[in-house]
Amino acid sequence: MKRLRPLVFLLLVWPLLLLAKDAATPGHAVLLNVNGAIGPATSDYIHRGLEKARDSGATLVILRMDTPGGLDTSMRKIIQDILASPVPVVTFVAPSGARAASAGAYILLASNVAAMAPGTNVGAATPVQIGGVPNPAGSEPAAPEEKKGAKKEKKSEPARAAKPGMEEKAMNDAIAYIRSLAQMRERNVEWAERAVREAASTPAEEAVKQHVADLIATDNDDLLKKLDGRKLTVQGREITLTTGGLEIRPYEPDWRSRLLAVIADPNVAYILMLLGIYGLFFELWNPGYVLPGVIGGICLLLALYAFQVLPISFAGLGLILLGIGFMVAEAFMPSFGVLGIGGVIAFVVGSIILMDTDVEGYTIAWPLIAAVAVVSAAFFLGVVALALKARRRRVVSGKEEMIGAIGEALENFKGEGRIRVHSEEWQARSGVALKRGQKVKVTAIEGLMLTVEPYNPEGN
Repeated sequence: MKRLRPLVFLLLVWPLLLLAKDAATPGHAVLLNVNGAIGPATSDYIHRGLEKARDSGATLVILRMDTPGGLDTSMRKIIQDILASPVPVVTFVAPSGARAASAGAYILLASNVAAMAPGTNVGAATPVQIGGVPNPAGSEPAAPEEKKGAKKEKKSEPARAAKPGMEEKAMNDAIAYIRSLAQMRERNVEWAERAVREAASTPAEEAVKQHVADLIATDNDDLLKKLDGRKLTVQGREITLTTGGLEIRPYEPDWRSRLLAVIADPNVAYILMLLGIYGLFFELWNPGYVLPGVIGGICLLLALYAFQVLPISFAGLGLILLGIGFMVAEAFMPSFGVLGIGGVIAFVVGSIILMDTDVEGYTIAWPLIAAVAVVSAAFFLGVVALALKARRRRVVSGKEEMIGAIGEALENFKGEGRIRVHSEEWQARSGVALKRGQKVKVTAIEGLMLTVEPYNPEGN
């Protein structure tokens, strides 16, 4: 019985020690940094960061953000993760001079706490994929048409009665989405709608006054001080933040997020696709080299992985492949440039429309398109030029190579005799008398009989 006493004491005291340890530990906050355009790599990074915060028992997540916007699909995934997170998310637009534009405004409104640093701004949330900012509903047209009075009203009636187009559908969807986020977080719904409809943008001080953002903080430490004691509702339960002495632990992207961030760049994905296509093309053209095929296969698979998360136009991809096919066909069966020129045109047009979005940071650079088009065209035109040059070159092997060859008579003869051509003795026929050692030129061949004539260097 005495031996069991230490064990019983340990079982009773150990839970109390763990509780005391937890009470003494102030907890920690996970810091996620988002800089630049929001895309697939960003959504993957934030998703993993929120999972890390949940699994490590973090008190809150600080999403430090400076973004011009990004892809709609990636933005919606991020917002879904924020709304589903059991750990409160504080989006902090920082440092001074940063912005939460377009997709960043949606994320800020969806967060549990919206904080901004001095000198920052939020807004301009109009979806740029629909081709710019249309006139707000009910707004007046340009001044020249205002003078038309009644005529203007008559002309506008059919347009009002018409079915909404894709621009209006995209606009209404964006407005409904941002309004729902603002309502859920009890923020300024009217401003949220104007941020989409009119591309309104607001500095930090005005954002707090208009109840778009919750507070202004100069840095992370100041943010934690102002969050201390704030009450939040997270997934239906009310919590009170205790951020005094909270440790901030930055979460860095893992290798997968870093790889995705590199290959999800449209310019990088574009180059990988071309390297893959050309690598496989050279491998099929010269079987056995292996290296071009290996590199081409790897690059093509990486490009396809990037394309599955990027908003690409399959029409653009098809035009690129068609253009490359035309240029390859020009190299094998010259068409006086028709296939080559058509291939370059198809390639350039396909490259321009490959990315089905106008979001900043997710378009292919014009200089890159021009450089690749010029290099590809020059390469295949060079192949065509070499093929034509080889076609005009005299034959150097086979029966046809003997025509025009220079030999030497081995005896005096007229009619038939022996000559030496390419260190080989041949039977030859000549209508002119030849002397031994005289240079002769082969003009025809019939079986093993050569027809020759005297060789005159000046006249031949």
